[in-house]
Amino acid sequence: MASFSCSTWCSQMTLICIFLFMRLSSAGDPFKFLNFEVSYIDASPLGVSQQVIAINGKFPGPTLNVTTNDNVVVNVRNKLDEELLLHWSGVQQKKTSWQDGLPGTNCPIPPKWNWTYQFQVKDQIGSFFYFPSLNFQRASGGFGGITINNRDEIPIPFNFPDGDITIMIGDWYTRNHTSLRSTLLAGKDLGKPDGVLINGKGPYRYNDTIVPDGIDYETITVHPGKTYRIRVSNVGISTSLNFRIQNHNLLLAEAEGSYTVQQNYTSLDIHVGQSYSFLVTMDQNASSDYYIVASARFVNQSQWQRVTGVGILTYTNSKGKAHGPLPAPPQDEFDKTYSMNQARSIRWNVTASGARPNPQGSFRYGSINVTEIYVIQNKPPTTVDGKRRTTLNGVSFVNPKTPIRLADQYKLKGVYKLDFPTAPLTGPPKMETAVINGTFRGFMEVIFQNNDTKVHTYHMSGYAFFVVGMDYGVWSNNSRGTYNKWDGIARTTTQVFPGAWTAILVSLDNVGIWNLRTENLDSWYLGQETYIKVVNPEPTNKTELPIPDNALFCGQLNKLQKPQDISYATSIKGNASKFSYMLLLLVSTIFAAFQ
Repeated sequence: MASFSCSTWCSQMTLICIFLFMRLSSAGDPFKFLNFEVSYIDASPLGVSQQVIAINGKFPGPTLNVTTNDNVVVNVRNKLDEELLLHWSGVQQKKTSWQDGLPGTNCPIPPKWNWTYQFQVKDQIGSFFYFPSLNFQRASGGFGGITINNRDEIPIPFNFPDGDITIMIGDWYTRNHTSLRSTLLAGKDLGKPDGVLINGKGPYRYNDTIVPDGIDYETITVHPGKTYRIRVSNVGISTSLNFRIQNHNLLLAEAEGSYTVQQNYTSLDIHVGQSYSFLVTMDQNASSDYYIVASARFVNQSQWQRVTGVGILTYTNSKGKAHGPLPAPPQDEFDKTYSMNQARSIRWNVTASGARPNPQGSFRYGSINVTEIYVIQNKPPTTVDGKRRTTLNGVSFVNPKTPIRLADQYKLKGVYKLDFPTAPLTGPPKMETAVINGTFRGFMEVIFQNNDTKVHTYHMSGYAFFVVGMDYGVWSNNSRGTYNKWDGIARTTTQVFPGAWTAILVSLDNVGIWNLRTENLDSWYLGQETYIKVVNPEPTNKTELPIPDNALFCGQLNKLQKPQDISYATSIKGNASKFSYMLLLLVSTIFAAFQ
């Protein structure tokens, strides 16, 4: 028998892999394959050793870098000691809410199991991030950036940048997520964060008294005279942050999938769950490095000095360390008008090419007739059925043991109620699984009324919505006279200031079950969310793809789950055969092991 070396076998398998990949790519839109191993690692971002959640051993995880219309295949290995779901926040999951990674749409991945997500970033561009959506896990990490690039034939509305940089900012506690969620379940507040991280690292020691020695900080190296696209996401728990780079202008270029009218800012407020990208030109002299700062907003700065993230921007020809005081934040602790006016100044670039919302065939969203209206009011935490809970319109959402989308698929009764109130309820709050009944191809107006004492950010899965107005006070019908009906930014999250309202418009053209929630993790965990059910009355694979072959089962459908049934995805869609996909994934996984 002739000998057959491992290297020979790998070489031949690589040729097969390349051949199959070419076959797959030529048949339609390209495929991108990734393996994510989610595990605990020990880290000390604020000088205190703690357990964090890493992706492939990295904290934060790798940036998912793809191009419009790519098919993305992510094989997730759950090495945590508890269930896991990854949510691709801002990816619209066109026609496939099955891949959204939230408890209303997916059963969780059990510990030590694999599950493979497969979705297409259809007709999207922009800056987003992914994170674990269960059990308060985002407070321990597990997040990373998502970059969706324009296809080559679609121009970007600015000169191609010299580099692309992803920055994750967020408040951070030295207690892990299990401790933090225990605090919430005990009816207590989390208290002030211990710090702010920049890309998973603590602050540069700009002050010997405030910042202890030995903390690892983020350093970003740039070339003088070059212009970089810097994508910034607030992945924290509940703290609005002001982002700035010492002596550098931030030219805003994009907000969560929409190119903006380009405006310079010395700093920008980035609220929890929000993402922006800036064009930053390295036009300063290199006599020293420069501070990158993310600091808490609407707080007493002297009391929150320790809750400040500081990184370093260094030129390749820098001659010294950063020095002097940090660049000052906006001085408006008790007046949020500055921040609201800044938010209002962010406008949609209606002349830019590229993927963007196109409701009912028209960019003139302001002239489309509204078919349904929801006024959604939040309040500070309250007691519901003896538990400390948060509410929307007087309802504290309870995630059912059987995901809503799965219950619909198998026609289960009593899993949820299709009766989320269109306006705040009178009477005592209640705990329910109440869902919004959305009209397919309807045009929905949602007004968020914030009766809490802190800024909230609201996110809607499955869509980009138009932010058409915000103001202080109580929204009324007369408030529509202040709406921006032409170039309001289209995005996936919006901030609502305390004692204020924000109005959005959204075209319900994406069939599925879609999450509507506060991004403030503590309030979300305690019930401040719901789902929007959008059903095509004439079911067809043209508006929603079938349940994936590798779907997990739980709750009332637990008996349908087979052991070891989810090693690899078998739900590949498009023109490629399942056999080719399985072989390609197997070969690419084995080949990677030899690298």
